[in-house]
Amino acid sequence: MLFDWDYTLEILPALLRAAVVTIEATLLGFVLAATLGLAFALLRMSSNRAISTVTTGLVEFIRSTPLLIQIFFLFFVFPQFGISLSAFTAGVIALGLHYGTYCSEVYRAGLEGVPRGQWEASIALNLSPYRTLRDVIIPQAIPPVVPALGNYLVALFKETPLLSAIAVLELMQTAKNLGSESFRYTEPITLVGLFFLVMSLVSAGLIRIVERRLAGIGRR
Repeated sequence: MLFDWDYTLEILPALLRAAVVTIEATLLGFVLAATLGLAFALLRMSSNRAISTVTTGLVEFIRSTPLLIQIFFLFFVFPQFGISLSAFTAGVIALGLHYGTYCSEVYRAGLEGVPRGQWEASIALNLSPYRTLRDVIIPQAIPPVVPALGNYLVALFKETPLLSAIAVLELMQTAKNLGSESFRYTEPITLVGLFFLVMSLVSAGLIRIVERRLAGIGRR
């Protein structure tokens, strides 16, 4: 048979467990990317020329090298310096660091889009730089960039199969293992494609909900 439904039901539990690993890697990687992205953006906008230049160089270097190489570097090269990471941890850090550089550009556009008068008003009110960013600038900069950040969340989901290169048992690695055991690849690969489609659509829907809520708050 081209498609064996009995075999599909048999492998479904294993793929569901692997889907949990994929979701965990994606969400942890995205949280790290969103946090690092904001930090990179703020450092690039620093008035200290040295900090701004070093951060810009680091961001461009990470953006200009393949994610797979970064995964290999963290997992295989770091132990040479006494830093041993589990496959899952190395994968999450690589995903977060790589996408953090892209998120930084999104944040920077949002921060630069805040009217200059907001900064000047904060100075006139004698607010500290920290309070200015926390209470005035960042709340205005984040809502417009939510759609772009959501795109990176969906993209990050689709990058998790790269973690199979270091034997993380996410969806793709599990599907390959199942296929090598049974010599049937149609069912596991088809299910993996459907899982990614569903997860991407759910992520996109959640991002739209967040976007609408933030827009509603902004109107009030």
